[in-house]
Amino acid sequence: MSTTGATSGSPAFRPGVLRAYALTLLALLMVPLSSAALAQSQPPAISAPQAILIDYESGSVLFERAADTPSPPASLAKLMTMAVVFREIADGRLTPDTEFTVSEYAWRRGGAPAGGSTMFAALNSSIKVSDLMRGVIIQSGNDAAIVLAEGIAGNELAFSTKMNEEAKRIGMTNSLFVNSNGLPSPEQNTTARDMSKLAAHIIRTYPDFYSIYGETSFTWNKIRQNNRNPLLGMSLGADGLKTGYLKEAGYNLVGSAVQNGQRLIVVIMGANSAKDRAEDARKLLEWGFRSFESRLLFESGQIVGEATLYGGARGGAPLTGTGPIRVVVPRSGDERLTARIRFEGPIAAPVEEGAQIARLDVYRGDQLALQVPLVAAEAVERGPLWRRAMDGAYELMVNLFRQGYAKLTS
Repeated sequence: MSTTGATSGSPAFRPGVLRAYALTLLALLMVPLSSAALAQSQPPAISAPQAILIDYESGSVLFERAADTPSPPASLAKLMTMAVVFREIADGRLTPDTEFTVSEYAWRRGGAPAGGSTMFAALNSSIKVSDLMRGVIIQSGNDAAIVLAEGIAGNELAFSTKMNEEAKRIGMTNSLFVNSNGLPSPEQNTTARDMSKLAAHIIRTYPDFYSIYGETSFTWNKIRQNNRNPLLGMSLGADGLKTGYLKEAGYNLVGSAVQNGQRLIVVIMGANSAKDRAEDARKLLEWGFRSFESRLLFESGQIVGEATLYGGARGGAPLTGTGPIRVVVPRSGDERLTARIRFEGPIAAPVEEGAQIARLDVYRGDQLALQVPLVAAEAVERGPLWRRAMDGAYELMVNLFRQGYAKLTS
């Protein structure tokens, strides 16, 4: 792996805005390319209109198709419902032994009378949170999801506010939830990429609760129902997550599997049938495990680059990852990785050590393969008055130049 010196002038990242402050480095991984290796590196043919496959440890994207296209989540919304429930328990506001009562609304809207997926919770009965969790996770019960929403927030609308707050905290930038169960609503949408982020969050943050997703069946009200996740029976090492279906959405699936210590997360959205979504997910997982391996880009604590500072004791702040930075690459092949450090800049001093001030984007060809936060490796204090004055004059000149250039090219 070789790197070039840092250069300026590439666009930096800011939500909704491109700014011209960035540092660039190139990482080249060169392996002799054979026809067999080329064939192995080609992704399988799938029918789903939206999909993504990511490596859990590094966050590397191995495959994506329209991964940012909004689509109704259907019962995948229950993954966010459970993320809220898990956090309520982790923060001490709820316990697995807490009991909630099944309201008439929950029974009629999500129970047996509704004709959809249900836990078969009895009207006016009291059910422990631990059982409601399994009713949602294993049986995909709409009634269980509504009971949890009402018990935690009073009603589904108030609970959806919690869902959206949690989605924002996780980094799901293209999702909006309006109910806990995924039943049809024109406003409720998500993306394959956002669902992969949610799955990774649940696995990483709540490992004990995540194990429920691998349970194969659950019995409630003397009715035994099997887990709806088809990957669990495919000998892939699959251990969770969720399926969903709506006429408006098609057949959706979020799944995860582990082989030889490597965990992959797959998301399929909009498939034409339950068989298609299962086959598409299986193909992508098998291909991912067979074709990719993890490579170390930067050791923990290694300096990745520098972000420009304004008014600091020095002109830049050294950047490092929050741990080792790894990317997943084809096991065989000719691979060129391009990595760019992006930040909103220049950044005003002072900067505290450990403050997140930038992001590393790694591309495999034209595909964004990895995004990781970068933090200041050391503190940088404010500079003397003369330094701040010089930086201010420089920024004024640069901004005037940009404005003039923009007028010429508009």
